[in-house]
Amino acid sequence: MMATLLYLHGFNSSPNSIKARLMREHLQQHRPDIELICPQLAATPAAAWEQIASICDQQRVPFGVVGSSLGGFWATRVAEHYGVRAVVVNPAVNPHVLLADWLGEQVNPYTHERYTLTERHMAELAELRVNDPTCLDRIWLLQQQGDEVLDYREALDYYHFARVCIQKGGDHAFIGFEHYCAQIIRFLQL
Repeated sequence: MMATLLYLHGFNSSPNSIKARLMREHLQQHRPDIELICPQLAATPAAAWEQIASICDQQRVPFGVVGSSLGGFWATRVAEHYGVRAVVVNPAVNPHVLLADWLGEQVNPYTHERYTLTERHMAELAELRVNDPTCLDRIWLLQQQGDEVLDYREALDYYHFARVCIQKGGDHAFIGFEHYCAQIIRFLQL
C-alpha cells in the first residue's frame, strides 16, 4: 500500500497553489511511492472539516498532513483527531478572529467560486479550533517572521511544544518552501 500525504491549502486558495504544486512536483520526482491527496476544500468551515474528515476516515495506512495558513489550522485538527503527524506552514491559529475582517462576499481567485463569509462561519471556526492540543509532539511548525498576513508570535505561542523552525524575513507564502519538501516527508515518516 502507498503512503499518503494529505495537503490542505489555505483560505481562498486551491490545489494549484505554489506550495501544493511544489510538493506535488517533489513527490513525482523523488517519492512516487507516496500518494498526494490535495482536495479543493469547501469555502465554509463546517463543510471543509466534513470533507477533510471524510478523506481521513478513508485512509487505511498511516498518513501525514501538511497545511498552510488556514490549512495549518485544519492540519492541527487532523493531527489531534487522527493521531498523525503534521507540518503546519505559517498557520492560522485563530482564523475566527483573523477572518472576521473578511466578512461578506468572497471570490476564490483560483476557482472563481463566489460565496459569502458570515458571522456564523466565524463561530464554526471558533468551535472547530483545537484549544488545548495534545498532539504537539507530532507537529512541525514552519514559520517565517515576515508573514504579512499572520502574526508569527501567535503561532510560536500556540505551538510552543512542537518542533519549530522559525526564519527571519520571508512572507506568508513561505519563501523557499521547496527546500523543505524532503525534510517534511521525513518528519511525517512517510
